[in-house]
Amino acid sequence: MTAARGRDDRQAGISLRVIGRIRTPFVEAPGTPIQSAYAEGSEGIVIVDDVFAEALDDIEGFDRVWLVYWMDRVSTFKPHVVPYRDTRERGLFATRSPCRPNPIGISVVRILGRDGGRLRVADVDMLDDTPLLDIKPYVPEFDAYPSAKAGWFDECGVDRRIADGRFHAPDDSARGGRR
Repeated sequence: MTAARGRDDRQAGISLRVIGRIRTPFVEAPGTPIQSAYAEGSEGIVIVDDVFAEALDDIEGFDRVWLVYWMDRVSTFKPHVVPYRDTRERGLFATRSPCRPNPIGISVVRILGRDGGRLRVADVDMLDDTPLLDIKPYVPEFDAYPSAKAGWFDECGVDRRIADGRFHAPDDSARGGRR
């Protein structure tokens, strides 16, 4: 990618534009589902900024969408973590822990309806008022690989489905997030 553009992206810097907010019933990490697959029935509203509302045209034809968002209330980067579904420390990139160099979250949610720039969705697993970065349609042909190996996760014996707060900052100071 760098060679094709003729510049070093690591030095150029990257900026992201927040395109809206995700409203959910979860105001703090403890008690929040750890993945959208474990959040069945929890409902939320995706509020897209007016300038992007028409980009939602045709989204109603999809059952599910990927929400890409900024996890603004997590602790800082940790190279090793004990993931929710395990009891031993793992390399961060072999987990779904939110304590990443760039705290970008992804969740597949179910579309319940659309009203202009608002999507009513189910199976939300993010905190209330989370900054939204992007929306992409979920396409089973592209997004599902049921026979793929899942590393340590295939052998883990822990069945935790709800967060306990271990990865979230004690206050808003960690990433400048809002509550």
